[in-house]
Amino acid sequence: MGKNIKLKMARTEKDLSQEELAKLVGVTRQTIGLIELGKYNPTLSLCIAICKALSKTLDDLFWGE
Repeated sequence: MGKNIKLKMARTEKDLSQEELAKLVGVTRQTIGLIELGKYNPTLSLCIAICKALSKTLDDLFWGE
């Protein structure tokens, strides 16, 4: 699992900090940071919540090449 550059790009496109995204999806800022670094494997439900918050699909952020 590599760094999740797509997640970071989608978050910055929405002009959200890690803290703001974390509040939207109900996790800590550290969790968002670890997901972006590829050091934490989020649950499917968390992936879906992040996608909804960023108006992206699972393919856009987590599953696409």
